[in-house]
Amino acid sequence: MKRYDVMGFGCATLDEMLFVEEFPERDTKTRILGSEKQGGGLTATALVAAQRLGATCAYAGQLGFDEISKFVAQTLENEGIDVSLVPWRAEAAAIRSVIIVDQKHATRNIFFERNGEVGAAADAPSEEDIASARVLHIDHYGGTGNLRVLEMARRHDIPVVADFERTNVPDFEAFFPLVDHPILSRKFASQITGETEPQAMLQSLWNEHRKTVVVTFGDEGAWCLEAGEIRHFPAFTVELVDTTGCGDVFHGVYAATLAWGFPLEKRIRWSSAAAALKAGHVGAQKGIPTRDAIEQFLSNQ
Repeated sequence: MKRYDVMGFGCATLDEMLFVEEFPERDTKTRILGSEKQGGGLTATALVAAQRLGATCAYAGQLGFDEISKFVAQTLENEGIDVSLVPWRAEAAAIRSVIIVDQKHATRNIFFERNGEVGAAADAPSEEDIASARVLHIDHYGGTGNLRVLEMARRHDIPVVADFERTNVPDFEAFFPLVDHPILSRKFASQITGETEPQAMLQSLWNEHRKTVVVTFGDEGAWCLEAGEIRHFPAFTVELVDTTGCGDVFHGVYAATLAWGFPLEKRIRWSSAAAALKAGHVGAQKGIPTRDAIEQFLSNQ
């Protein structure tokens, strides 16, 4: 049986990028300066980041028979990501996103359309297939399927990296405590803990199942809790072009380096470097760096 460094189950999208000078005010007209189509999505982008780093990856979230699902699968295959474990379902459909990129402020607004089931399926792939991965990656899409993945991961002692942005999904309260490597944004961590200080957020998120908790603070760096120690790692300073997908890239590089047994400091530095390099390019996936690019960037810091 084939072995994978990282197997992902969550969101995969078609991203339609529209570039404008500045995000418009209500009830106005704005000229589009350019447009582009790319693959995107929390888990899919994380897998592309891991694959470009040199990890062996598989996408095992459900997809439908719609054209967007076919686009997503082809985009992943073009990156060398195995899609043979994908459950193809009539009730599933990949997400279509329209992303407005504000070039003046290097920010983006995302509008997404969901027309079917997304993420981990409740009955596939098999436990044997899931056990073939060194690290699993999930996001908030999948609900009951996520709970199944986490239960199997626990039986086989496989670490799970998670990227959550919402709580109003099926079984969230059941599967969220089981994740051993949650990596959350400052906004989401504050939302679910009610805390505003990083140390308090980390302590509130900790439980008996956690191995490492990471909260990202954008250009203020990342705060981490591991083995009872809270640490802060600064962000790298770069010229921003588009922040779409930066968090997803961070997750993917973290998952790959976790699979390879890197210590915390190296995992965070590589993940932060990859996200910083991606921010210099438009779109979620086009500008994701290779391992050589990350190592060269870090050697100059």
